[in-house]
Amino acid sequence: MAEMKDAHIVEIPVDQEHQQKPVCATAMVSAIQHHPLMEISGSPGHLLLLKLWQREEDLFGRRIALKETRMGSITQELFQLCCFFLLFHGFFLTMLFTSSVQYSQDHDADVVCKKWWIPSVLSLSTSLVFVLLVQIKLCSYWKLWKQLQREKSDNRALTRCIQELRMKGASFDLSKEPLSGKRMKSSSVEIKWKPLTFCSHYLITISLVCFSGLVFPASKLFLCAL
Repeated sequence: MAEMKDAHIVEIPVDQEHQQKPVCATAMVSAIQHHPLMEISGSPGHLLLLKLWQREEDLFGRRIALKETRMGSITQELFQLCCFFLLFHGFFLTMLFTSSVQYSQDHDADVVCKKWWIPSVLSLSTSLVFVLLVQIKLCSYWKLWKQLQREKSDNRALTRCIQELRMKGASFDLSKEPLSGKRMKSSSVEIKWKPLTFCSHYLITISLVCFSGLVFPASKLFLCAL
């Protein structure tokens, strides 16, 4: 007779972690399927709306960057014009003072004093040219500033709608549109005093005009007092 061998059954213990893996995988797959982005990808209308809004958001970013760059270049141009304005008047006053001393020693003081308006008109006309150039630059700057604020406001409204669409998924209302900057401003009451706003926007122009007015009688002061 063949020797009977005892059959031993070996039980391999299953770790609790391995038992939970199928459950976790199933929950993960279910969560992915019910994720708002998956719902959007399964809905042609929501997917198209998301792509259109993302493209529009990218265009907003490019326009905002271009306007900010242009405003930076205008600021540099304004700084250069103001420097040229001050350099001109510094050179003009130095030359006027030096020439008035030499001219008064060689000629009659009354004759020299009667011609004080010639350098004054020259100084005033040059100052007006600088003031006009500065004013044009400032108008361009503040026009771009208003457009930039409107672009940023519209971009923020669009970004909020994109975030809401990504959170809600297929339950998002396709008829909803981003609020424009004008609609958002109409909901909030803003009280602005126009003279104060004008002075704050065009402070550089006002300062140059005042400085030109102070320099205008300098010719008479130098030519008649010396």
